[in-house]
Amino acid sequence: MSPSSALYRFRVVMIFFIIGLLISGVTAFPLLHELRILANLLGVGEAQSPEGYSGLPFWILTVRHGLEQTYSLYPWMAYGTDWLAFGHIVIAMFFIGPLINPRSGRATIYTGIAACIGVIPLAMICGSIREIPFYWRLVDCSFGVLGIFPLIYCLRLIRCIETESRPSQG
Repeated sequence: MSPSSALYRFRVVMIFFIIGLLISGVTAFPLLHELRILANLLGVGEAQSPEGYSGLPFWILTVRHGLEQTYSLYPWMAYGTDWLAFGHIVIAMFFIGPLINPRSGRATIYTGIAACIGVIPLAMICGSIREIPFYWRLVDCSFGVLGIFPLIYCLRLIRCIETESRPSQG
């Protein structure tokens, strides 16, 4: 399988997509720790509350403070993000089928595209209801927008794979 073959390119893109899902999932486990690191990187790690801050530092401190309070009183609430992480990992596993046999993976890829599209209304509607800042909802939407491109490319590559595997008529 040469790097110029459609099958090779398909597998590289699909592996990239699977790894993205896995990373997205695994990072949901240590949320509070990650928020503490992010607050430190933004230079607001010592702040005890979000008061007096605006923009991204305000939002990061608000979420960090909320998680600190919630986890100290109700540590079992983190179990929800554990399931979020697990969900991403399981979704990634569904793309192993197309990775192994691209021609039989169209349904999985179409489902992935539909999920990427579904991220946008979910983020905008639920984010608004949950009072998530608009700029952060755009960050959430970016996962769907960025995820759709490799999947559409993989659909195109499946057509090329099928063409390459047909016996030449001559």
